[in-house]
Amino acid sequence: MAMFGGRGAKGGKFSVEDLYGISKKPKASSGAASSTGAKVNVQSRGKGQKGETNALASQILEAAHRLVERRRLELYLRECGLSINDCQSESQAMLYRNLGKSGLRVSCLGLGTWVTFGSQISDEMAESLMTIAYENGVNLFDTAEVYASGRAEITLGNIIKKKGWRRSSYVVTTKIYWGGQAETERGLSRKHIIEGLRGSLSRLQLDYVDIVFANRSDVNSPMEGLSLLLHLSWHVLRMNNLCYIAYHDHCCVLVISEVVRAMTFVINQGMAMYWGTSRWSAMEIMEAYSVARQFNLIPPVCEQAEYHYFQRDKVEVQLPELYHKIGVGAMTWSPLACGLITGKYSDGVPDCSRAAMKGYQWLKERVYSEEGRRQLAKIKELHLVADRLGCTAAQLAIAWCLRSEGVSSVLLGVSNTEQLIENLGALRVLSHMTPQTVSEMDALLGNKPHSKKESRA
Repeated sequence: MAMFGGRGAKGGKFSVEDLYGISKKPKASSGAASSTGAKVNVQSRGKGQKGETNALASQILEAAHRLVERRRLELYLRECGLSINDCQSESQAMLYRNLGKSGLRVSCLGLGTWVTFGSQISDEMAESLMTIAYENGVNLFDTAEVYASGRAEITLGNIIKKKGWRRSSYVVTTKIYWGGQAETERGLSRKHIIEGLRGSLSRLQLDYVDIVFANRSDVNSPMEGLSLLLHLSWHVLRMNNLCYIAYHDHCCVLVISEVVRAMTFVINQGMAMYWGTSRWSAMEIMEAYSVARQFNLIPPVCEQAEYHYFQRDKVEVQLPELYHKIGVGAMTWSPLACGLITGKYSDGVPDCSRAAMKGYQWLKERVYSEEGRRQLAKIKELHLVADRLGCTAAQLAIAWCLRSEGVSSVLLGVSNTEQLIENLGALRVLSHMTPQTVSEMDALLGNKPHSKKESRA
């Protein structure tokens, strides 16, 4: 009992009442007892006191058991360098999923750096965002060589170095395609994939990235010719189980093979752990997988795709099929449709919004288009659903994305800490994504895509 010393009435020690919050004193009866009542009380007092003693002993024993178990747990966690609070906060803050069918565990919410890092927000705000995200269990940070002309990678790298987080405790992804002005500084040639990734690692101040993405298919490669050939021959190939043997002409296979070989090289060299695709079609991903399997190379594990209320077909129909067939997962971005879903553009384009920024005229035109006005009308109805569920429109939209099959992680794009904290709250809404709620939202949106099987039915 020495560990409980320091206060208490007797010798600085706690009494049983102090330790367990149990009172041995019987409650005082109100009013004066009659003589007849006193006799009854005398007869029942013995049984009552015995019952109170047994109840008190049971409470003490139960509390002692809890105290012993907690003490054992604390000693074990201390050996592991953890505390009970650490474990409780981690389990409540974040959910983790496998990236596709790989063994990599990523937080179901990740932090993206598009538009924000190195451009829209200060480095101090970027550090605050990363700190809050990491402390709330986010272990996935996404960037690209093209974001803010490389400044996003520099900002991300500086923050990681300053924080001193264990490299094994987080996942960094970057994307290669647009690297510079020279003809050889963009695209998916072996030269640019290797040199571009080396440049990214230098800016990030890292020895390796966990995932390197091919940031769109290369329009200058014969990949498109291969896709056309695939469209023409798909049914014949599938019927004859020839896979992609028919594509072995010098023009087509060499370049798609070059991309897969270059990605395999950077992984074998320790510059990346995995590779994936971004904004590739399902057929292009299947091409890369087929080449990898045929030539004993490393296939992609993930596709990064846009996904929100108004962009659904690829993530809900095409990617689940790829997930089941070849294990490719989905990492999605823009869950709020560049802010459209939050309702910030309901009364026009605010001066501080993304649509008002230089280079985002396309977003402004989208807001004022006829389609944009129809989407804003649907968003107002969805806000009512959010109000009924006791969450914000942003939280509802993010939880809606997370409920989709095969989605490993949803990337958040935020410009301040309030937005980040709000978005992280989407995890609490995920339990409300029941079939009834999803069906109601589908009815409001009116754009639910159908698989081939459903179409034939």
